[in-house]
Amino acid sequence: MRVAITGGTGFVGIHLAERFPASDVSIVSRRSGTPVDDVDALTRAFEGCEVVAHCAGINREIGEQTFNRVHVQGTAAVIEAARRAGVRKIVMLSFLRARPGSGSPYHESKWAAEEMIRSSGLAYTILKAGMIYGLGDHLVDHLSRTIQTIPIFASVGLREKSISPVPVGELVDVLVAALDTRLTDQTVAVRGGETLLLSEAARRVARVLNRRLVIVRLPVAFHYVLAQFTEWTMTVPLLAKAQARMLAEGVTDAALPAAELPDDLRPHLAFNDAQIRDALPDSDGFSWSDLRISGSRSRRRGQLHERGSGQEPAGRSEGRDA
Repeated sequence: MRVAITGGTGFVGIHLAERFPASDVSIVSRRSGTPVDDVDALTRAFEGCEVVAHCAGINREIGEQTFNRVHVQGTAAVIEAARRAGVRKIVMLSFLRARPGSGSPYHESKWAAEEMIRSSGLAYTILKAGMIYGLGDHLVDHLSRTIQTIPIFASVGLREKSISPVPVGELVDVLVAALDTRLTDQTVAVRGGETLLLSEAARRVARVLNRRLVIVRLPVAFHYVLAQFTEWTMTVPLLAKAQARMLAEGVTDAALPAAELPDDLRPHLAFNDAQIRDALPDSDGFSWSDLRISGSRSRRRGQLHERGSGQEPAGRSEGRDA
């Protein structure tokens, strides 16, 4: 089976591509020179592919890379290119809480993309996934680096909502099954094997790092301000506004439509020490190199270090949403 992966250089895309021989994968991303909204370029990339894993996405808007362009226009282009290339099935990676009328451009654009896939006339599977973690993620990466920079963690909201983090390996298991023959014409929820608070996740990361951590409760408004500030100042924001919205409402309950996975595909791993260690980045705390002004200088010298992108996601996010 030959598969095309949009967002193939992003967090989920990289892990998915590793499951197939390199000769059977067509990587589609801006980095590989194929914009997700260029129908002609996508058609060429899809030629000879039986299925498309549509993992491209962003979790913050930068210049022309808007939610509408990447999620909505990009999905329309993927559908048209798939038809032209004779692709038999599209598997889309969406977000657990994507829905209309939410007031969030991220959630609503993901929902619009889902609806386009469902009405395309092509065979499809839509995976409404929660927070995804693993090597190269945002969750463990940012928690661990924050804890090593300042031993204080602020809960998102005075009454924190729960998350159900999904190991990227278990998510990829579901993607591979859907790319084969399973879950056809279904929209399914993909949650992790454990439900907990983000502050508890931070405590566990601190324990693995052997660091002390103080948890403080702060209102959601603080996190929106923090998100806007870090989007302005950091190359990869500590927190994006879309992520603040996700955490404020919780990332456990799926917005409809979303069926449950069959038992043999349902993720079961807990957010435990072993999973955390596997996801820990090589870097320590945050530094000046994480600031956009520093990144701009590094790019001019040709020395900017790119961490894998990031569901957007992805913001790092082709395929990295939360």
